[in-house]
Amino acid sequence: MQKIDLACIIDDDPIFVYGIQKMIAMGEFCNNFMVYSNGQEALDALTIIIKNKEKLPEVILLDLNMPILDGWQFLDEFTKVKLDEKIMIYIVSSSIDPTDVLRAKSYENVSNYVVKPIDLEQLRQLFQSVKDSLQNNM
Repeated sequence: MQKIDLACIIDDDPIFVYGIQKMIAMGEFCNNFMVYSNGQEALDALTIIIKNKEKLPEVILLDLNMPILDGWQFLDEFTKVKLDEKIMIYIVSSSIDPTDVLRAKSYENVSNYVVKPIDLEQLRQLFQSVKDSLQNNM
């Protein structure tokens, strides 16, 4: 599988972040990744990247339950930002609440909802769908 260039992880759990970074590296799914520990930190950084017309991530792995600005609040604010290119957003949460899954589907830019823990095969499929989507948009 060809690698994507840049992924973004937004999650406040350092153990999950460490594990997902290791799996991404082991699976050779992407070249680089950026990590933010809450939605506000990510929103601020991504807004600056957009304003400066720098390289955006092709995919965001977004947790829902975080301090300061949670995943839902991040989505509400990030969907207001005008983007020149599509970013695929995957909610990766420990919540199995059907209400959360249904709510995630209401966001046009959310590609899927993945329940933690995530394994290497799920991650491979996720990155493959990102890659497929990028190729289809060319």
